[in-house]
Amino acid sequence: MEGNLSTVTEFIFLGFSDLQHLQLFLFILVLLIYLIILIGNSLIVAVTVTDLTLQSPMYFFLRNLSALEICYTSVIIPKTLSNLLSERQTISFLGCATQMYFFLLFGTSECCLLALMSYDRYVAICNPMRYSLIMSRKVTTRLASVAWIAGNVVAFEQTVTIFMLSFHGSNKIEHFFCDVIPVLKLASTDTSLNDVINTVLTVVFIIFPFVLIIISYVCILSTILKMRSAEGRHKAFSTCSSHIITVTLFFGSCFITYMRPSSSGSVDTNRAISLLYTVITPMFNPIIYSLRNKEVKEALRKLLGSSRTSSFSQNKVLCLL
Repeated sequence: MEGNLSTVTEFIFLGFSDLQHLQLFLFILVLLIYLIILIGNSLIVAVTVTDLTLQSPMYFFLRNLSALEICYTSVIIPKTLSNLLSERQTISFLGCATQMYFFLLFGTSECCLLALMSYDRYVAICNPMRYSLIMSRKVTTRLASVAWIAGNVVAFEQTVTIFMLSFHGSNKIEHFFCDVIPVLKLASTDTSLNDVINTVLTVVFIIFPFVLIIISYVCILSTILKMRSAEGRHKAFSTCSSHIITVTLFFGSCFITYMRPSSSGSVDTNRAISLLYTVITPMFNPIIYSLRNKEVKEALRKLLGSSRTSSFSQNKVLCLL
């Protein structure tokens, strides 16, 4: 497209353009994964709201994480599914800006929330006598609010500064959604300031939370190894292992995506890495937390059991009528 910014009305995604023969298969696969994400994370939200045994700060943060995962994937996957059924995989200029805003909002909030979850485990294991005082309901609510506010600030700043640039060259995004780096590549003006801002934000909202998580778990590990009770060590490890797996998957893919030179990596590699943190990780999170947590498993059994009992009772009443 030629001309000024106002002439750019849409972008074309090239993320799956080389897989035309697999698009129906990809549509079915991504749809199934999306349904698993919605159902799994919705169940986590439901049990942590309704079950009285899951009202500790750890489950409050887990509920926020699951809600984030639902929102995060819903920003990307529905549009991807729609494009997989279309000949032209397009998105409007305003739609691209909106998608980037909410992607950054939920992605940044998740980075902060994962750091808060590690801090919660640090206090619970390293300072258990003061845990209820330090991680009170008021404190956890404020901490979660800070994570959401930080996400809003980053999303607003990035979206505004990027979409104020001029786009009058190619409108083809080598990706399957409007991520920062692929869109910046299409700008026809100097993006050096944007590159500096990206670096600063990456340090503050990816590297810094990750370092805090590492420090928290070094302290946690040191405390666990000093425990005399084997049962106590096992319980402490089990409550932390789910979070460690999630952190490894999420931050690992983020580092590969945002910490390497923007010119490196093929389209296939970038697509695979992006699928890892936008689709695969959100799918595995409810599975990881439910399988490795006895309290969540028991709460899910009770929730699903009561649902079946209620359904059976309703059917029985209908039959009697």
